[in-house]
Amino acid sequence: MLASVLLLIGGIGGFYYFEGYSTLLRVLGLLVVSGIAVAITLQSAPGRRVWTFMTASWTEVHKVVWPTRQETIQTTLIVFAMVLVVGIVLWLFDMVLMAIVRSVTGG
Repeated sequence: MLASVLLLIGGIGGFYYFEGYSTLLRVLGLLVVSGIAVAITLQSAPGRRVWTFMTASWTEVHKVVWPTRQETIQTTLIVFAMVLVVGIVLWLFDMVLMAIVRSVTGG
């Protein structure tokens, strides 16, 4: 892991050190260094655990039953309608409470 971090730091330093060269070449060099750092990291125990977690997560994403377009539209419309209803109810509560406060304070 330390080698990967040092390699990344060196790659970033090289990116700025070779400022006179083409940006494309510097970015490609930084990508190559990053790829090597990732390859080194994946050889370590923590890197393998992260990779295992990522593959298991990807498998779980494929198991999810995604809603159809129609279900998504219907759910969105229901949410909009409920937000509108709750907004109106809160506005009415505010009006009633404001009237009560004004009558109590004489304003």
